[in-house]
Amino acid sequence: MTSEQRRVVLTLGFCGLVSAADNWFVSPALPAIAQTLAVAPSVVAVILTAYLVPYGALQPVCGAIGDRVGRVRLLRVIVAGLAVGTLVCALAPSLPALVAARILTGCFAAGIISVSQALVGDVVSAEDRAAAVGLLMGVTFTGQGLSAGLGGIITELVGWRAAFVCFGVLAVVAWLGVMRLRGVGEREADGGSSSSGAGAFLSSAVRTFFGPGRAVFLTAFTTGIIYLGVYGFMGTFLAERCGLSSTPAGLLMMFYGLACLAGGSLSGRIGGWHGLRGTILVGEASGLAAAGLLLVSTVTGSWVPALVAAACLGLGYILVQPMLVSLSMDVDPAQTGLCTRLIGFGVFVGGGAGSTLGGFAISAGGYEALWIVAAAALALQTVIGWRALPQK
Repeated sequence: MTSEQRRVVLTLGFCGLVSAADNWFVSPALPAIAQTLAVAPSVVAVILTAYLVPYGALQPVCGAIGDRVGRVRLLRVIVAGLAVGTLVCALAPSLPALVAARILTGCFAAGIISVSQALVGDVVSAEDRAAAVGLLMGVTFTGQGLSAGLGGIITELVGWRAAFVCFGVLAVVAWLGVMRLRGVGEREADGGSSSSGAGAFLSSAVRTFFGPGRAVFLTAFTTGIIYLGVYGFMGTFLAERCGLSSTPAGLLMMFYGLACLAGGSLSGRIGGWHGLRGTILVGEASGLAAAGLLLVSTVTGSWVPALVAAACLGLGYILVQPMLVSLSMDVDPAQTGLCTRLIGFGVFVGGGAGSTLGGFAISAGGYEALWIVAAAALALQTVIGWRALPQK
């Protein structure tokens, strides 16, 4: 890559970092938000759902819009919307207002990673593309890894509203960076953006998602329910069962993101040994270990098993999700962009559903019920996936 191409990739990576961080810094802040708004922590977890569902649901749509109107042009709008939405969250006087603000923020954040990945393909030569995408996602996962710790520290020192302000300011900085990308990989509108074009896109997306390759996309959906659903409740669990405040809880949750970073560098080697389906099996075994360790932490009240569980959960997620992306590219080679976006759709909409379902499980049987249900669901996914996923 040239120095200019590297600058573009790092700018886009910082945008992805902010969009990933904007959700996960909230988890260790949930107890503080619940206390301020006078609701139960399991109830306030709905703000995770409010962000993740539109964040996942609109990824394919934003990718298609970027193809038509120009990717840099779209990024300028959605990164600005992310900044405004995050700052508005800091002013929310009630839980319904905060939920509405998180929905707005998730809608704008949805296209940042998918559009950035496509823009990297426009800017970087084919021989440098793999390294460029790796750099882009490495910076993005860094945001996911560090945000929980930073969110916990800011929440404890200044308050959760200040945490939203800080991450909103980071989004403003990202927007200023995008505004400097003038003439970089810009594409003119493809035209034909009529209702018939939108209908054809939606019809193609539905046919692809529920078509012969549906096992790949449905596995992405259940992966989001289990992995992101469990991770979203770790902040409240560490506060309620382990007695940790926002700062140590956030620092402990950072091990999820750090394991994602480490696992990303190992996934290629594991894939070479076991194949894509075998790598997914390794990731699911790591997820099962995380559920077991969280159950131990619940029984003992110790945060030490939860720390290892966070790392296992991150490792499991990063071994499963990218392998599903790779498998999706063979579902319809003529529409690889749509297929990879549908993986994001499945994972993050599933994560939103997991936050809601996790709240029901906690209300019915406590955290023990959540970890046991997650382990049972993951075991079922492993068995079905081994039979239904394509072998490559």
